Amino acid sequence: MASNKNRFYDDCFIINSEKASYLDLLGLLFSSKLKQRRFIDAPEQHNHRFRRRLVVFGMVLLQKLLSLVRIPLALTGIVVVTLLNLLTYNGGLSGLLLNLMKGKLVWPEKSSEMYRSMLGNVDTRVELDNNIKPGDPKYKALLSMMASKLSYENEAFIKTVIIQHWKVFFLIFMIVFFYIFFNPNLAMCLTDFEERSTTQAFMMQDTQSNPNLIVVAFRGTQPFSAYDWKTNVDISWYELKDMGKGKIHSGFMKALGMQKTKGWPKEIQQSTHQHQFAYYTLRQKLWEVLQENRDARLIVTGHSLGSALAVLFVAVLMLHEEEWLLEKLEAVYTFGQPRVGDHKFGEFMIDKLRKFDVKYFRYVYSNDMVARIPPDDDTFLSKHFGPCFYFNSFYNGKVLSEEPNKNYFSWLWAIPKRMIAVWELIRAFILPYMKGPEYKENWVMITLRIMGLVTPGMSAHMPQDYVNSIRLGTLPSVHQLKRD
Repeated sequence: MASNKNRFYDDCFIINSEKASYLDLLGLLFSSKLKQRRFIDAPEQHNHRFRRRLVVFGMVLLQKLLSLVRIPLALTGIVVVTLLNLLTYNGGLSGLLLNLMKGKLVWPEKSSEMYRSMLGNVDTRVELDNNIKPGDPKYKALLSMMASKLSYENEAFIKTVIIQHWKVFFLIFMIVFFYIFFNPNLAMCLTDFEERSTTQAFMMQDTQSNPNLIVVAFRGTQPFSAYDWKTNVDISWYELKDMGKGKIHSGFMKALGMQKTKGWPKEIQQSTHQHQFAYYTLRQKLWEVLQENRDARLIVTGHSLGSALAVLFVAVLMLHEEEWLLEKLEAVYTFGQPRVGDHKFGEFMIDKLRKFDVKYFRYVYSNDMVARIPPDDDTFLSKHFGPCFYFNSFYNGKVLSEEPNKNYFSWLWAIPKRMIAVWELIRAFILPYMKGPEYKENWVMITLRIMGLVTPGMSAHMPQDYVNSIRLGTLPSVHQLKRD
């Protein structure tokens, strides 16, 4: 561990799975002296009882397995997404077979405005709901969710949707403001089959709202990215004194652009010819945009991993005392957000959000597993903060202090979760007849619903149900908060 004088944190628990041999992992189960393990950076005074060591063992083993399968996983993603886009480009299965026989097969171009990501193929809707207009209590929530869903797509697709479908929006200098950021902490050598960057966000302006609304949306977990999944399952943390001595998920901070040895200096030198860091680049562009439109308001949003980055982006603005930007910030909307810190970090955020009058809406749909990890217990030290805007499988919303079954892995919920998954599969076939054809689920989503009978928490994490919850559900008020 670095000396107290030179390090940017007060305390830490850092795991480097790349340094761990399988023999090291076995030794972890039989010795509580974690500091002696070459792949763990932790002080001796931490409580390293067997349960905690067992959790560390499991998480490191999972990270190592993800490292092993990163290339096959990436290749699988290429094959699956290419096949799905082949169907789209050629007009479905019959069109694909016909074009193949005629020798006129249309091959999908990854950078084109028609090419969809995996999640874009799961829920193909791109239109905003014409029944939900600016001023409607649902409008900003829906806009945030649709932007979060759109953030998974390529530059040309995003530009086409915003300009041609949403129309009253424009993408602010698309070439400049569409970022695929560099994560400086990736240790493994990337191959041609893998993404060479890890964090993506875009910025757009809603000209229909008065005042205008600037939306920053962070992309979430890519289903076939081993790096994204490694970030999600990393239980490492740093304790930062200037964030209320809160313990914060290190993987999420690294993805946002935390500097390896300096942490979060207020300013860094970035050349246009070098890799860009998400937080610092977005902050600079926000300054430029809001200087030109001083009346505009700001929303930050994301789904899954993107929601964690959205929260931490605001947290670092608070750390750096960016008061002018924070006064422009109207709200943070997150969907399926994992826990990003402990209770002290939560207290820091609640205090700062209240100080700058920033609203925080954390949406959770039904049995979404990602919204319930890392677990809230004395081993993981993770806690959500603020109220939970919870929607059940009937899309009925209410405000709770915590989502039901907060840690997901409970035997008491094993049967109820699967009963709900069965209902969600049935609902997929009847909802279009009740609410309209735009709620018809394609075969990709139906397949995930069937898989959800075994792992209900993953199918519940898809953007589909978050979009439906806002469109069809009753949007609860924070004043309706019910304490457990």
